[in-house]
Amino acid sequence: MKRPLLSRRAVLRGMARGVPVALALPTLECMLTGDARADESGLGPIFGLFFWANGLPWHAGHGSTQAGGADHWTPGTTGQGFVPTPLLAPLLDHPYSVITGLEPKTTVPDSPAGQSDGHMRGFMVGLTSDRPRSEGFDHPSHTLTALRPTLDQVVARDSRFYESYPSRYRSLELGVSTARFHDYGHWNAISYNGPDAINPPIQDPGRLYDVLFGQITGGDGALDRRSALLDAVLDDASDLKRRLGAADALRIDAHMEHIYEVRRRLDLGDIACTAPGAPSSSGDLLTQTATLSELLALGLACNITRVFSLMLTSPATTHIFSEVGVNSDMHTVCHSGAWQSVYNITQRQMECLGVFLDSLAGHVDPTGASLLDRALVLATSEYGEGWQHSNRETPVLLAGRANGALNPGFHVREPEGNLSKVHVTLLRALGLHVDSYGFNGAETSDDFGELLV
Repeated sequence: MKRPLLSRRAVLRGMARGVPVALALPTLECMLTGDARADESGLGPIFGLFFWANGLPWHAGHGSTQAGGADHWTPGTTGQGFVPTPLLAPLLDHPYSVITGLEPKTTVPDSPAGQSDGHMRGFMVGLTSDRPRSEGFDHPSHTLTALRPTLDQVVARDSRFYESYPSRYRSLELGVSTARFHDYGHWNAISYNGPDAINPPIQDPGRLYDVLFGQITGGDGALDRRSALLDAVLDDASDLKRRLGAADALRIDAHMEHIYEVRRRLDLGDIACTAPGAPSSSGDLLTQTATLSELLALGLACNITRVFSLMLTSPATTHIFSEVGVNSDMHTVCHSGAWQSVYNITQRQMECLGVFLDSLAGHVDPTGASLLDRALVLATSEYGEGWQHSNRETPVLLAGRANGALNPGFHVREPEGNLSKVHVTLLRALGLHVDSYGFNGAETSDDFGELLV
């Protein structure tokens, strides 16, 4: 097989204040063999988690108590070619499938009490396929931890996933809203390495910029260092472009311009990052999602990582969605039974998911595949609805094409179905065959075969 002209690990190099610096490159034609150009799987799949808090507006599917609300989530028909419902409308331009009717199937121990709590059990089963750990569980103080890693870490640690396409980071963990129900444990992250071992999300876009593109010590501040990094590699970029074809030279220019534009937005200070804790109002949740998403997409395009989690809002979020006319925090709004407010909030969170998918779809490599074509994104919440903490009708979306392994455009409905069946499906779509998945009563060998190519 003919060797590519340039390694996929190639970087632009330079010196800034006497310090060597490097800037990652996106995939170029000269990094690909002929086979890779013909096969969209030549660049390796991407896996990510997207999490939003407090489920959906309640309706009869969640229980008789919740029957007063309309179902604006579940499509009216199953199979391929369903008509998106109002809450799914922000995703209309992207490949995705929606799976409805699912719920956790793990056993619930009698002691300690409270392990059936929707916020806790639903989150753990949705992201680990297992129940919370009973040891140390305390419902009154909302203290809990996982029994095993979340799915992002399961994928990131599997040698089969990174065997042919290694990346600088096995995974990146990101978060948007800083509001927290509690400032400890499970309430601060959606990514676990195992019991009592969370992966705190990066929430400051400036910090993510530095993680992805390097940080230079010295200078007057972060903004000065970011300018120095980009300026330092300009000579190497010019030299490299002279040795490449016209299409690759244009890709390098576009890559640099994209990073300069993100840096410009950071320099303008339009993104505020505050410490977690007290409820916060944020009229720019959508803006911050867009900025973090663009930075993540640049990192994925440069193969800095291929696994990520993005926590839009943390479990039981106390975020205040004042931009949609809701002036109390979401957790309180759910428990007060304010259906229309919860609907408006959920619609906003789906708009954020749409903006996130826009960023992935907007990066196209020389094979013609976008990051979203390569990706499989599991988008979900901790339970079905937040008023009564019902685990019925847990919302599940699978977005992307997983390098052609996933069939998008389906509505699959399985009332009282096993949530772990989603996990078997996505692991198999990523090429990580498992005989079964799920634990403590949720074990299953079944998948949603219609979604798999």
